[in-house]
Amino acid sequence: MDGYEVMPMSEAAKVGALFITVTGDKSVLAKEHFKKMKDGALLANSGHFNVEIDIPALAKLAKSRRTMRDFVEEYRMSDGRRLYLLADGRLVNLAAAEGHPASVMDMSFANQALCAEYMVKNAKRLEKKVYPVPRDIDRAVARIKLDSMGVRIDELTKEQSKYLTSWSEGT
Repeated sequence: MDGYEVMPMSEAAKVGALFITVTGDKSVLAKEHFKKMKDGALLANSGHFNVEIDIPALAKLAKSRRTMRDFVEEYRMSDGRRLYLLADGRLVNLAAAEGHPASVMDMSFANQALCAEYMVKNAKRLEKKVYPVPRDIDRAVARIKLDSMGVRIDELTKEQSKYLTSWSEGT
C-alpha cells in the first residue's frame, strides 16, 4: 500500500534490482526468473532455510561464480549479466548480520521455557496436538520484559477488553 506495484514474479524479475524472499516456500526465485533478471540484481532470503532461492538452478545457469566478499557470491551468466546471492541463500538476517538481538530472543526463550514447564505440569490432561502459547504465559513474559525495560503502559479497561474479544460492536 506504499505505492509498490504487485505482480507475478515472472514480471517482477524483469524490473527488480533487489529480491528478498520471505515466504517459507521452495523455489520462489527459480531458473525462469534468473534468466530475466537485470545485471547486478541482488538475491536474498529471510524466509526459511535456503530453499526459497533455487541455488542449484542458479549455479547451473552461471558461467562462473566467485566470492566478492563475505556473504556475497557473484554468479556470472553466459550473457555477461551478474546476479549476487547474499548469505548463501540462508536467512540473511541470521547468516550475514547479527541475527535476532538478545532483546528479542530472551522473550522467545522465556515463552519456550514456561511452555515446556506448562506441558510437564499438565501432561496428563493435554491431548497430543499443537497448542498456542497460553495467553497468561505470553502476557506474563511481555509484562516482565516491559518492566525490565522500565516501560509502563496502560491496562485495558473492562470495556476495552470486552470490545476486543467480541464481534457484537464495530466492524
